[in-house]
Amino acid sequence: MKLGLQLGYWAAGPPTNVPDLLDAAEDVGFDAVFAAESWGSDAFTPLAWWGSRTERMKLGTSVVQLSARTPTSCAMHALTLDHVSGGRAILGLGVSGPQVVEGWYGQPFGKPLARTREYVSVVRKVLARQEPVTGDGPHYPLPYSGEGSTGLGKPLKPITHPLRSDLPIWLGAEGPKNVALTAEIADGWLAIYYSPKLAPMYNEWLDEGFARPGARRTREDFEIAATCQVIITDDRAGTIASLKPTTALYVGGMGAPELNFHAQVYTRMGYGDAVEEIGRLFRSGRKAEAAAAVPDDMVTDTMIIGDVDEVRAGVARWEEAGVTMLLLSCRDGAHVRELAAALL
Repeated sequence: MKLGLQLGYWAAGPPTNVPDLLDAAEDVGFDAVFAAESWGSDAFTPLAWWGSRTERMKLGTSVVQLSARTPTSCAMHALTLDHVSGGRAILGLGVSGPQVVEGWYGQPFGKPLARTREYVSVVRKVLARQEPVTGDGPHYPLPYSGEGSTGLGKPLKPITHPLRSDLPIWLGAEGPKNVALTAEIADGWLAIYYSPKLAPMYNEWLDEGFARPGARRTREDFEIAATCQVIITDDRAGTIASLKPTTALYVGGMGAPELNFHAQVYTRMGYGDAVEEIGRLFRSGRKAEAAAAVPDDMVTDTMIIGDVDEVRAGVARWEEAGVTMLLLSCRDGAHVRELAAALL
């Protein structure tokens, strides 16, 4: 099992302990470090700035949002990061959700699968640099010839030669069609709220994608990187209780009532009644009651919590289920070293 350090996205300000985290992760053998974005900090800048103090770890986005950049712009960011890091970039992409796409970026959310397929296709054309980049659209037509066009656009190749034409692209995906598409066109899957108990269902979705004509990878060379809280503690019950407010936030508050992908994941796990109750309480402002409505298993199905032996057994279960890398959030360098001592 490989380990990745998940820096996430910033809150009100940048975290102050990232150098300590990176130094420890590089020293103890973490495979990669990832940064995310939502509607504040971006993902590429922290990787370029803080990643410059690393020499070995891969630098990944988990994830950058499709609607934040055109595919050619995203490819420019990725090829630049790949050059300055000496070929260590991983481009993690995701569609985000309608609240962010339409509320923050001012773009339509519709047809996320078609947009993802077209976006990845354009990025790969840029990285291949075999010919001027064109696209038939309809989402990212190149050259643009629609309303307001001057008609002067011309197909272009990137001035800078990409360091790697096969720079890995991993997709964040939660639903069955998105996961199948990921297995078909991507090099890896960034899984959030992964649960080993659902591995047979995930494998069906993945196998559908791997079986499609022209699929890019097979299961043997495909990465599954799962975000996971791994907590070593002798107070398992108290730790589970402390995590329930975060679960309630994502189930009840991170998405519209009509379309919350995180809530859908937990519903597939069999927590439909709890999801409905948590959402009702959270949206009415009763956040403490919403957290109290989270069953213990709803936390432990997607996290690994316990003493060292319990944690090691949990990680083994996740590896058996097909996960190749755990993406871990850590408090400080000492926490990084604690997890590495137990798991590597």
